[in-house]
Formats: sequence, C-alpha cells, structure tokens
Amino acid sequence: MISAFVSLAILGFLLGGGLSLAAKLLAVESNPLADELENILPGLQCGQCSFPGCRGAAEALSSGGTDITLCPPGGTALVATLAEKLQVTADFSGLEMEKPKVALIDEQACIGCTKCIQVCPTDAIIGAPKLMHTVVPDACTGCDKCGPICPAECIDMIPEAEIPVTLQSWHWPKPEPIRAAA
Repeated sequence: MISAFVSLAILGFLLGGGLSLAAKLLAVESNPLADELENILPGLQCGQCSFPGCRGAAEALSSGGTDITLCPPGGTALVATLAEKLQVTADFSGLEMEKPKVALIDEQACIGCTKCIQVCPTDAIIGAPKLMHTVVPDACTGCDKCGPICPAECIDMIPEAEIPVTLQSWHWPKPEPIRAAA
C-alpha cells in the first residue's frame, strides 16, 4: 500500500516537472500590444466586430488591420481609449452609435427549442428544453445572434430604455420638488 502511494507520488512529481519544463521550452511569445488591447476591450466575445472573440480583434487592432470603431458594445468611450492607446485620431464622423439594445422574448410564443441559448455568447438567455425561455437584460449585449435563429420568431431587439418594468427593476420615483405659490 505504501509502495503504491510512493510510486504514484514520484510519478506525479516527474510528470508535473516535465509539464512545467515543456511549458517554459515551448512557450509562444505573444504581442504585448495585443495583450494590452485585449484587456481594454470589453471581453464579451460577442462577435459583433466580425472577429471570433476579443483576442482576434485585439490582434487585428495591433497590426493595424481594422478600424478602432470595431466594437459596438464598447461605444464611444472605448473608441477614445483605443485611439489614445494606439496614438491615432478618432474619427467619430462615420461612427453611428446605436442605443444599446437587448433581446426580449415573447414568452407566450416561445416553444422552448433552446436554439437561442446555444448561440448566445454571454449566456443571457435562460430556460430549459420544451419550456419557456427568458433574457437576463443585464447580461445581454444586443448582438442579435438569437433573433434570426429562432424558429418561432419570438425574439425582438428593443432599446434598453424600453425594457418592461418588473418587480426586480421597479424603483420608487423621486418626489416632485415643492414649488412656492406665486
């Protein structure tokens, strides 16, 4: 029993040492500018920029292969930050920033096919097979990947300001200021 434990411990140390040595010898150097740009990007991996993720977008930005206005969820603040980091001028004239949108599922029409759940990059859609689905608005980036794939056509993209008020999002309105009688 003790010999088995000792032999497994020795084997574990040898394999662990071999893996750490291989990691040092076979390490791939990455572009430090791409690493910094990846940290600046939102990290949503939504694909709205036509790159498979934020890493691909950061590499394209660092090589100059794309414009700094590529990330819709980042908005104008991200464009300004990227322009400062890359030391280029930000051209906001061609930038058409839409108001943030979120997906809204018509829960009465939802058939529970789970196709929308499978394509959602941020796991903002919750539900189960053959049951109703719903969207968590705080997690939705508005990428609109779920809308076209829905066979029941029950997903609409609505402006974030038009999200229906629920018990969780309702808040007491601020009181009106008292005006002095004239």
